[in-house]
This record gives sequence, structure tokens and C-alpha cells, in this order.
Amino acid sequence: MTHTKLFSELSLRDVTLKNRIVASPMWQYKGDNGHPTDWHLMNLGRLADGGAGLVFQEGTIVSPSGRGTVGDIGIWDDAMIPEYARIVSLIRENGAVPGIQLMHAGRKGRMISAADGGGPLTAEHGVEGWEDWEVVAPSALAHPGYPLPRELARSEILSLVDDWIAAARRAAAAGYDVLEIHAAHGYLIHEFMSSASNIRTDDYGGSFDNRIRFLTEIVEGIRSVWPASKPIFIRISVVDGVGWEIEDSVELVKRVAPLGVDLIDCSSGGMTGAVLTASTYGYQVHLAEAVRRETGVPTSAVGLIAHAQQAENILQSGAADLVFLARELIYNPNWPIDAAQKLGDDNGFSVANRRAGYFLNRRASVMPHFLPSTFPSPDDV
Repeated sequence: MTHTKLFSELSLRDVTLKNRIVASPMWQYKGDNGHPTDWHLMNLGRLADGGAGLVFQEGTIVSPSGRGTVGDIGIWDDAMIPEYARIVSLIRENGAVPGIQLMHAGRKGRMISAADGGGPLTAEHGVEGWEDWEVVAPSALAHPGYPLPRELARSEILSLVDDWIAAARRAAAAGYDVLEIHAAHGYLIHEFMSSASNIRTDDYGGSFDNRIRFLTEIVEGIRSVWPASKPIFIRISVVDGVGWEIEDSVELVKRVAPLGVDLIDCSSGGMTGAVLTASTYGYQVHLAEAVRRETGVPTSAVGLIAHAQQAENILQSGAADLVFLARELIYNPNWPIDAAQKLGDDNGFSVANRRAGYFLNRRASVMPHFLPSTFPSPDDV
């Protein structure tokens, strides 16, 4: 009998994940004026069908000004709730826990998607209403190669906190079981946290306490409307290359955990580009390990996690409680099924949903295990 850590359950509050594999939020650039489409239903459904324990919807925007690209999806209108409820239902029916990541792109907004060539959106792209799409940030400092943002007034910051709270309320109404706050990669919350992008002189800038105020107010507000039985994650850039270091992240986690945060999703960079070179498998795992060790708060590891034994080793070593996979699941949405086979886990094909598991077990039973010398070659059959 083989019981692996990768395919063990994890309970956070009243939500139990069937395994430790998470489909990371991945932008699709396929939204229709902020609304999800059948593409999102298909994409997230196949990730759930492939056996991941938790499937995150891509970064979902809390207000129209927070879009990074025209194709972003958002949850700023109650009319969107039924559309997301349909996605939630499919994910859950296929055996996974549905999660949503909420975000605002801040000064990294009004762009052409990287998949479409990148660069700022201009009149040449023929997008109706683009000139009314105002880019906002803590300070009027542009991200390299991006539009110059307008500095937010204090009243607008308070309004944005309300937008996050309203988005969380809608996410709860749609049925999501896990909510992640995107506070990494140079987007709006991270912009407030970093002294490189926040030069405000009011109570949202300057000191560490002031720079993290926007995030703590969002956490407190979301926790007040998000069901107490359901967990909240935060994605942070543990190091960002422009002054935010592991020590800052540890202190931040110590502040937000008592507010009702259950897990820290540990990434890096995004303020001016990559900080850590993706030259080795699991190149960011040590960040999750450090935060977990110094705070006692559960963490997830992300970044070039590609192999089953590698993922198992990360969990067995205590470096993280979950592993997030992104591009590896694009390459193979059935990665969890394959990993269970490679690790010889007792879950076997039951990692997949019941119907797929049935047929995969049938496939295995009807394929005789001939000796190599007697197995017919493809040319002979």
C-alpha cells in the first residue's frame, strides 16, 4: 500500500481538498467585456476532470479600472454571478474544489495581452472606449513600458476596498470555496506595499504599517463577508527585487494571519520583472519554506514544479502544504492522474472523476502485460 503526501487530503477550515495539487490561476485573455465565456467553462472543467484537488479561476477583476487587458474577466456586477455559478458547478461535479483569485492590475493595466504581442493599448488597436479606461495606482509612477497611472485619491482607495468586499460577496454567492487575494507581481496591492511604487505621504504610504494598510483593510473587509467556514489565501511576492525582502513578507504574514488568512501562496518578482531566475526546478520553493518556518502559517509552492516525485519531495520535506502547477497543467491537464501512476499511489485512477476513473481502470485491465519479446509492435497491429 502506497500513501503519498501529494495525494493526501488537506483541510482548511471546513473545506477539504482531496489532494495537494492546485491548478494555479492562469490568465486566458478570453473574457467578453469582463464576462466569462464557454472557453473558461471548458478550460477549468478539464483541469478539474484531470484530478487537481483545487482549481483556481484566473485573476478575476474587482472593478473595471482594474483590468490588465481587454480579455480579462471580472466580477464587478451582480449579473455576473450566475455565469460563475455555472463554472463552479462544473468544477465541483468533476471532483475538485472551486477557487477564485481576486485582483486589480493597478498601473499594469490597459495593455495588450502577452499572447497577442503585449504593449500598451492605443487607438490603433480599435478597442471601443479605450480612452476612457483610466489606469490608477498608489502614486503617479509608471511601470516600465506601461501607461502612466493617475494617483488614487484617498476616497478612491476606500472605494476600492469596498469593490474587493463586494467582489468577495459575489464570489460567495456564486459558490466558490476558496478565495485568493492577489497581492503579488506588481499589481495594485503589491504597488501599495512596495516603497518603489508607493511614494504617498498620507496614511497609505511611507511606513511599513501604512504601505500594508490597503491589504489589511481588504482582508478585514473580505473576511467580514466571506463565509467563516471557507479559507482565504493571499498570493505574495516574497521577494520583489526592489526592496521587499523575506523579512518583510514574514512580518506581513504575522499581521494578516490573525485577520483570518489561512494560507500564503509564495511567488516572487513582478515589480520590475523576474527576480529569481527560472533555471532550476522548484526555484521558488525555498520562499514557501522560509515563510512556513518563520510564521507557522501554511504555504504553497509554485514555479517550475513539473515532476511527480519532485512535488512529493516538496511536501514530504515540509517546505509547503500545497503545490501550485500552471504551465505544466496546460501541457498535460491530466498531470495528477499521471502523477498517481508514477508514484504508485493507492488512489490510482480514482484521482480522476468517477466516470474517467472507471474507463481508465477498464483500459488497464484489458491491456495484457506481455513480455517485451512477445508484445506486438505497432506495425503488426
